[in-house]
Amino acid sequence: MSDTIKTIANNKKAYHDYFVEQKYEAGIELKGSEVKSIRAGRVNLKDSWCSIVKGELFVNGLHISIYEQGAAWCKDPLRVRKLLMHKKEIMKLFGQIQQQGYSIIPLSVYFKGNRIKLEIGLCKGKKLYDKRDDMAKKSAKRTIERALKESFR
Repeated sequence: MSDTIKTIANNKKAYHDYFVEQKYEAGIELKGSEVKSIRAGRVNLKDSWCSIVKGELFVNGLHISIYEQGAAWCKDPLRVRKLLMHKKEIMKLFGQIQQQGYSIIPLSVYFKGNRIKLEIGLCKGKKLYDKRDDMAKKSAKRTIERALKESFR
């Protein structure tokens, strides 16, 4: 089995709103029409989050668009989906989110071989001044790159 990784969707908002402390890989429990829709790239991670209920990990707010050719078997686009991880990893995450300010946020959806995986992150929320600082650094980096590009012409 080849482990080629093909990214389908990224959650850019998560990197803007949170500090990502650690990253984990999880499988997703999906139905057939959802898999076909994800293969077409019709998935949105923007307002999604993860929760732990009775020792199981679930993703909420993950929008997978309805597959047009499978309309009779389509599921709710925003239904709660179970994530597949080892029990030890889930318990470790549960212990860490009990701390103040930590949450589990989906970062990206990708193919690993022929399996669909979800990268989740243990995240801590940013304050407004942190967001401004990041935007200022990104802007400064962009202007420096532009100036270097102009000087080499």
